[in-house]
Amino acid sequence: MRANRLFAAGICVALGLALLAGAARAQTAAPTRDDIVGKLNHFEEAGEVDLPALKQQVMERAKARIKNDPGPVNRPPIAPDLAKLPAFNAQIQFDADTPIIQPASYQTVGRIADALVHSSLLPYTFLIVGHVESNSKTREANAILSQRRADAIRDVLVNTFKISTKRLHPIGLGEEQLLDRAKPTSAVNGQLQILTYAKVPEDAPAHPAATPAPAAKKPAKKR
Repeated sequence: MRANRLFAAGICVALGLALLAGAARAQTAAPTRDDIVGKLNHFEEAGEVDLPALKQQVMERAKARIKNDPGPVNRPPIAPDLAKLPAFNAQIQFDADTPIIQPASYQTVGRIADALVHSSLLPYTFLIVGHVESNSKTREANAILSQRRADAIRDVLVNTFKISTKRLHPIGLGEEQLLDRAKPTSAVNGQLQILTYAKVPEDAPAHPAATPAPAAKKPAKKR
């Protein structure tokens, strides 16, 4: 009788573990291409963000020693206009403190690439925005790491999936624009964002049209 009870208990434990494993797999399942396209295909107007200036502002603010810093919960976002752009938030796993993408996230990166070459998204350029949750590292170190991770995603999309580099603009915000300010240490704040940024600029002609040479003047007739 006792053996039967132990056997039944063992089955319950095994079923419980199986359900937990299934839930974990569901939570980490890669998004579909259509999921990503649906998030990004709502472009209305180009983002008015000076990217080189923003990169400089991120580093300057991350390095600053502000006496009355309000802390991550109350610190204002450094680029609030980015919130107006269509966004897809991706849970990309990296090795700790590095820009090395873990194999478990390769499928998600591939789905992002599939979405970016969908006919409805081909006319646009995109921001690849790196974030890092508030942790024991310095804000400066997190800003640098987030930029390296955004660069890493750009490099894979360009080199492996042949997305035009002209369509991708990586920017790292570190912990200067937390995705969940109420929970600064949450893993949500380590998500990477793809934002629809602007229309693809039209390429100038490779060779400007030659200016026609002025017609040669006929010599004046002698009288």
